[in-house]
Amino acid sequence: MLNRRILRVKAFQNLYAYEQCKGSNLNISKDFIKTSFSPDLNSMEVQDKTALSKEAELAIKLFEQNLISRDILKSSDASIKIKQVVIEALKKFHEANTKDQDFLLKNMVVSAERIPQLYLLAIELLQAFARHVEKEVEKKKRLAGNNPITFGNELNLPNNQVLATLRESDSYRAAIARNNVNLHDIELEIKEWFRDYVKPSEQYQAYLLLESPTLEQDFELVDDLLKKILFKNEVILNFFSEKDLNWTEDKSVVRSLASKVLKNAANLNEENESQMPEIAMNWDEDKEFFQNIFNFTIDNDASSKALITQKTKNWDIDRLAFTDKVIMSMALAEMKNFPSIPVKVSINEYIDISKTYSTPKSKQFVNGLLDVMAKELTENGEIRKSGRGLLDNK
Repeated sequence: MLNRRILRVKAFQNLYAYEQCKGSNLNISKDFIKTSFSPDLNSMEVQDKTALSKEAELAIKLFEQNLISRDILKSSDASIKIKQVVIEALKKFHEANTKDQDFLLKNMVVSAERIPQLYLLAIELLQAFARHVEKEVEKKKRLAGNNPITFGNELNLPNNQVLATLRESDSYRAAIARNNVNLHDIELEIKEWFRDYVKPSEQYQAYLLLESPTLEQDFELVDDLLKKILFKNEVILNFFSEKDLNWTEDKSVVRSLASKVLKNAANLNEENESQMPEIAMNWDEDKEFFQNIFNFTIDNDASSKALITQKTKNWDIDRLAFTDKVIMSMALAEMKNFPSIPVKVSINEYIDISKTYSTPKSKQFVNGLLDVMAKELTENGEIRKSGRGLLDNK
């Protein structure tokens, strides 16, 4: 399953991208203002470049002051033209942000939903290597005819107990069909990858020396091939990256889930079917959770930044790590909008994200600041917990 930590990370990645888009949209809107007050090269009239430059500066100042509210613009004594240009720039800015928000939200969901296909593709590559070896052995038998021939332990991979367990698993076959997983279009590549990367590898050559591999040895081999060949080789990684625009961020998750499937199969007993780590135990509920985290963070952006600024009086908020601002804004949105999630759980989750995605000092900084803000917001009633969420507040 994709636990909520992974969903928070994916929301963070897309919120980070959204903040970058906002920065670009801001610059584009300012460029629009500057262009609106540039000298008209086709005009025959004498133009006051200094005056135009001052109008552009005033318009940009008004634009920045009215990014949240247009009250300042309404009360401004600026000229009609300046106000019109500012209104148009604000419109362009907010429309572009909305478009980017919608795109990234959709991309975030699609990316999460694609992960099961990716980890199943990784396992199917291992199955494809096993089938390839089996075909090669059959070919040698046919060519040998009645002549005696020995194959050593070449059938170790086709007979691998972990891969065989998965092939016989109803849940595995159902997952393959449900996620439309097939490798029909890369049969030639599979042969080349096995020849060039798998067969010469230390892991595989050591495996071929085993007369009758144990279940543990079978697992160690496929897990090693997964982690040290499939997820280390640039040629094979390119195959995955072509299927996932977010592959750089998703790679570690996909590798972990594929390894978990192999481990489940290795630990299978006769009474239990090998379980696939579904995208979530309740995907509809979890999809709503991380869509809401994304949208609530954006909706609460102004109030979150104001609170962060207030609590970092000795810091210019623009000097804070960009990632820290996104992480803390997400945490604040979660604490305020999800009453069933304990405050401590939210803080710990975002501290963990900061360890991976922010600066070395971010862990302590984010922890300290979120703790202070959580206490204040709880005292003034902005954070209200219920049910399981109260566990943190006893």
